[in-house]
Amino acid sequence: MKPTPCTSGLSEHAVMITRVADRQWHALDDDLVVGRGHAQHRPDGRLFISIDAWHDTAFDRLAEAMLKELPSPLHTVVDEADVELTAAWRRAGFTLRRREWQYVVPTDPQVTRLDAVLPPSGVTILPAGQADEGLLRAVDRAIRDEVEATVGWQSMPAEVVPRREGDTIVDPSKYAVAAAPDRYLGLIRVVTAIRPRIGLIAVRADQQRRGIARALLAHALTTLHRSGFAEAWTEVQESNQAGSALFETIGARRMSSNLELVR
Repeated sequence: MKPTPCTSGLSEHAVMITRVADRQWHALDDDLVVGRGHAQHRPDGRLFISIDAWHDTAFDRLAEAMLKELPSPLHTVVDEADVELTAAWRRAGFTLRRREWQYVVPTDPQVTRLDAVLPPSGVTILPAGQADEGLLRAVDRAIRDEVEATVGWQSMPAEVVPRREGDTIVDPSKYAVAAAPDRYLGLIRVVTAIRPRIGLIAVRADQQRRGIARALLAHALTTLHRSGFAEAWTEVQESNQAGSALFETIGARRMSSNLELVR
């Protein structure tokens, strides 16, 4: 549980900031750790920072020290419901970049009504782990280039699963694909930690509006349901109305929202 910010009994001058490791800082008050700061590059290359502090003063001093040492731009993510933490980041000069809705997605075909959904003619859904790695990388690269040329890949949900530097595929075994005879047309990535997360669902631009994304989603959710998972979760950027519509029409529930802030 995140400590509640409080300034009582803490003087700004009493807080000492020390760098304890590469991209890690502590705020100390009489040798007591009253806050921690951390910076880390996401797989997409952006530098994200986080601060966990008991007091507003400790937060502000940590932010000041980290901003002096780290290159811009800097990003952070906060739960929109955490008004105090959002205010603290705004004090540090961060502004809103985007909002992501978090959805809980049912997997039961009787709820999603996806049990009768089939891919369009000439398209086959290959389950996770069966994709040809070369064709998988080709469709991933093509889709990323198409997105980058329009809204920009950084508008997609954050890729938080580690992968090799310079590699855009998290783990080939996590992807199911929509396959034509000569190439792949779309993909869906599901990674399960505590619960399954649909981290990416995307279709080549010239193959959209054919029902491929819906068929990929139907396959992934049915597979999860058979594996004993009642729900999955995913994030959709606020401006992605098509993505929100895709999930909401199958009974997904919007549970919360995250704000990405940037400085």
